[in-house]
Formats: sequence, structure tokens, C-alpha cells
Amino acid sequence: MTDLVQKLYREQTLSKQELIELINCDDSAAERLRSLAEKVRIENYGHDIYVRGLIEFSNYCKQDCRYCGIRKSNLNCERYRLSFDEIMECCGEGYALGFRTFVLQSGEDAYFNDDRICEIITAIKKKYPDCALTLSIGEKSYESYKRYYDCGADRYLLRHETADKAHYEKLHPKAQSFENRRRCLNDLKEIGYQTGCGFMVGSPYQTDECIAEDLLFIKEFNPHMVGIGPFISHRDTEYRDFPSGTLEMTLRLLSIIRLMLPKVLLPATTALATIDPRGREKGILAGANVVMPNLSPVSVRKKYQIYDNKICTGDESAQCRRCLEERVHSVGCRIVTDRGDSKNI
Repeated sequence: MTDLVQKLYREQTLSKQELIELINCDDSAAERLRSLAEKVRIENYGHDIYVRGLIEFSNYCKQDCRYCGIRKSNLNCERYRLSFDEIMECCGEGYALGFRTFVLQSGEDAYFNDDRICEIITAIKKKYPDCALTLSIGEKSYESYKRYYDCGADRYLLRHETADKAHYEKLHPKAQSFENRRRCLNDLKEIGYQTGCGFMVGSPYQTDECIAEDLLFIKEFNPHMVGIGPFISHRDTEYRDFPSGTLEMTLRLLSIIRLMLPKVLLPATTALATIDPRGREKGILAGANVVMPNLSPVSVRKKYQIYDNKICTGDESAQCRRCLEERVHSVGCRIVTDRGDSKNI
């Protein structure tokens, strides 16, 4: 099995069958995989860990993804929207704490039409011209994506969710299509965004073959960022009784992605820290180089509950920043005040 690890390190790709074998490797091969991923991260990004200020500005959503706590059919979800001024206040607080990337994330909320989104982008980029702005607001038309980009948005995160069409249809209702998700990702890259894709680890009905297809898609798409984290169920969805994705598999896949795309930006997600108290630290040691603390007002954080038991919903932004700094330092790395642009260009 260590031969496959060495082959991936050397060639940065494997066949589908080889990937299936590798994701089921023994502990010895997994540790070799982790060690090489950490080595490659350091070769490309040193000991620097980039920090992104996450602003969850609306939990309204027109979509009905079967696994998500803010899906439109969840009548138990307490909805909210941040105002323009509240969003700008979040950015101001984050800037003072050293954040140089802001991530605007929401459900697919029709209230925030293109004019409102462009107003927000323009204001942020005017006030903080040294900052990067990332959007994570779902599926839009080519024209909408282009407007946001022309207003100054730098990056866009849109998880592909799964590279297997049949699996995609188990996770989403008929109104959402596998083909449209792919179209969105291709549009984003064509327009010029630093583009991020990704998937949930251990999502309902996911097989080893699905994961291998995800990895092959990521290699072919060659994104600037890859966001993966464990599936965690939400009590108000039909998948409430499915088990969460595991720490071990998530770490293994982080390492595989780091070796496949050595220069990619790779977050250690909040979901990873939710299933393990040291999940983010372990993610960094497995090859991750981004963390995304929450800048949203404490009053709304518990309402943006896409899965149960989400951490850090009660901490002030400054507390989150200090806590993360200590955690990152504990594994021999440092948080840097930097836009942290992808080198995978």
C-alpha cells in the first residue's frame, strides 16, 4: 500500500481503482500519506495558515437539499437576514482583527438579488481594497456571476457535492440538477474567479466509488480551493438518522487532495472541529492550510445551522481569533495576515 502512496506523491494522480484502495489503506500507509501531505504543504506554503472571516448573512434558502438544516421546507428554522450595515460592521470588526479575506455565505435567498449583492461587494472592496472577497451563495446564472466579478468579487466557493449523478440525485430534489451544478462551476472558472469545489465525507449513500470519482473530478477540474468536511446530520431533515462522516476518512482525503494538487488552498473546516475537539489541528497536520472562523453576529450564529451541534456559535469574533491562533501555533504553524491567494493557478 505504501507503493500507492509513493506513486501519488510522485505522479500526483492515481486510477480510480488505486484511489479506492488508498482510501481503505491501513494505519501505516495512512500515516505515510499524512506525513507526505504535510511535507508538500510546507514546501508550497511554509508554516503559514490563512484565515478567512466568514459572514453568514442569510439563512433563507429557496433550495431543498435533503441533508441541510436551512432547506426551505424546514419550518423549524428561525430565519434571519443581516442588513447592509450589519454586514459592513462584521467586515470592520474582522479587519481590525487582521482578517484580509471575507467570505460572504448564505442560502440561496432571492431577497439578495444581483443589485443588492453588487452593492455589498462594491462597498466592501472600496473600504477594504487590500482584502479579498469570497462569495458562497449558490447556483446563479453566468450573467450574475459575471456582474459580481466585475464589481470586485475575487473568489467563489461552490461545492460540487458529488461527482456521481445518481448520488447527486439522492441528495437533492428533482428541481436541482447535477448538470446545472457543473455548469455553474465551469462558468465561475471561465469568468476568472479563484474557484472552489468540494464534497461532504460520509454523506448518505456515498460509496468508495463515489469518493474516487470525486477525487478524479477535482484533479481534472483543477480548482484553486477544495472544501471537504464530514457529513453531520441535522435533526429536521430526512437524513437525520444517518451516521456522520468520520475524522479518519476526512483526514485521509485531505492528505490525498494535498498530494494530488500540491498548491491548492485546503481548509480545515468547522465541521471537522465539530466531530473532534482537535479536528482543525489534525486537519492542518494532514495538509490543510486555511481556517475560517465566524465573524457573524453571535445573535444569529445558532440560526445558521446547516448541521447539528455546530461549534463556536457563542464566541465573540476576537475570542475565535485568539483561540485559533493558539490552536494553529500548537501544531507548529502560524496564522498570517494575508489575502492568501491560491498558488494553484
